[in-house]
Amino acid sequence: MQKQAVVFNGQEVGIVIPAEDRLKFIAVRFHVIGLDNRLFDTVTDVRRAITEHLAAGSAPSAVPWH
Repeated sequence: MQKQAVVFNGQEVGIVIPAEDRLKFIAVRFHVIGLDNRLFDTVTDVRRAITEHLAAGSAPSAVPWH
C-alpha cells in the first residue's frame, strides 16, 4: 500500500496513507472533514463512506464571512 489521492465527483477530497495494515483517510476538503483520520480497507470503502456522509447531511455548513 502507498499514499494515494482520493477523487470524488471530479474533485480531490483527500488522501489515503497506509496505517495499521489499512488506509487512513486524510481530508483536504471541508465537506468531508468528518471522515478525517478514519481507517478503511480500500479506497472504494472511502468513496462509499464519502457518499454516505454527504447523503446524511453530515458535512458542516459553511459560515459566511462578513
